[in-house]
Amino acid sequence: MRGLYGDDDYPGHHGQQQHQSAAAAVAKVLAAFSMLLLSGLALTATVLALIVATPLLVIFSPVLVPAAITVALLTAGFVSSGGFGTAAVGVLAWMYRYLKTPEQQQQQLSSKDWAHQRLEQARAP
Repeated sequence: MRGLYGDDDYPGHHGQQQHQSAAAAVAKVLAAFSMLLLSGLALTATVLALIVATPLLVIFSPVLVPAAITVALLTAGFVSSGGFGTAAVGVLAWMYRYLKTPEQQQQQLSSKDWAHQRLEQARAP
């Protein structure tokens, strides 16, 4: 960009660049130091939390382990019942469509015709 504006020979321009690069370096050092300080504080807090929580987990583990197993089993039960319910609704919908279709129409439909009919149904708005 310097060449576009013709300010290559501007007196004092190089000194200004040095001040800007020095300010940028100071800003980078301060940002790095603050991030390093924050990460050190986070590490210290994590270690202190583990020091406090470990004895509590050991003391309460006879209660926590069965509770965790119970929660896992309940969650698995609810998820599987939802899946089975969804499958049942799908089967009932298929049975309804199958029983709703007249018998002569069922006999007339070959697999190719059925595929074409399903494609037309899918295309219809």
